[in-house]
Amino acid sequence: MNDLAIETHALHKHYGDIRAVDGLDMHVPRGAVYGFLGRNGAGKTTTIRLLAGLAHASGGEMRVLGLDPRVDSIAILERTGLVIEKMLLPSMTGNDLVRFNRGFFPRWSDALARKYAEVFELDMTRKFKKLSTGNRTKLCLLLALAQGAELLVLDEPTAGMDPVVTDQLLRVMVEDFANEGRTLVLSSHHLSEVERIAEWVGIIDQGKLLLEARLDDMRTNFRRVRVVGEALALAEWPDIVSANTGEGTTEYVVRANADAFAAHLGSQGTTVLDVTPLNLSEIFLEVVGKGKTNVPVEVLA
Repeated sequence: MNDLAIETHALHKHYGDIRAVDGLDMHVPRGAVYGFLGRNGAGKTTTIRLLAGLAHASGGEMRVLGLDPRVDSIAILERTGLVIEKMLLPSMTGNDLVRFNRGFFPRWSDALARKYAEVFELDMTRKFKKLSTGNRTKLCLLLALAQGAELLVLDEPTAGMDPVVTDQLLRVMVEDFANEGRTLVLSSHHLSEVERIAEWVGIIDQGKLLLEARLDDMRTNFRRVRVVGEALALAEWPDIVSANTGEGTTEYVVRANADAFAAHLGSQGTTVLDVTPLNLSEIFLEVVGKGKTNVPVEVLA
């Protein structure tokens, strides 16, 4: 069995002159919690729709659970819990939606549906259109979890939620889904939430995957190096992501080999003040080009 739940190669989706997905190479290991990150319009939702067979690719290859979404979309959706847009049939109640969805999924569990209705404190007699944003999301997640999916794909699942509900949903995603060896793909703007639960991270911008790596490796490798002395010519060190000079100090962000970089600076007569790690939000800003002075280097592949 392929050890990847999702794999794409040179995936493209064009809308006229707009390249929503532009040569995407993505690798999601089976059983992983994968954070899929990007700014608005970066291509996250388009990618998810392609993987679900809800949109047609302009070119490239993709596999989901070993299947091709272009010809096996129904088989993929039977095995995938998908929460993309939080608008179901608006006049249906939660109970109606359970009955409606039950027949589409071979692994459906009424017991799980009842469990999550209680866990999420949902009024299953209320119509979907009458629910709050948070309760709409919880109902969508209930339906995805009750279908016994191997793969759960969530697009901005905690948007508009308060911290208590967000914490509840994150715990359910990890404890009741990912810990059973199933695969969770979480697309979100809330990087602190992703950092809490993700094992792998992919960062997309302008339809291209700029960085894909284990989160622990990213946090180990990315470092901020602050020095006093003459600035290093940027071309001298290949791992520099950004550099900024001001008030007598120069601050570098490197993607790897921070200790060797600091030693090199010291050998050039520069005083190294400190070497500090970056959190996921800081790494994201550097990778997508929002560091103070970005240097065009290839980021981790």
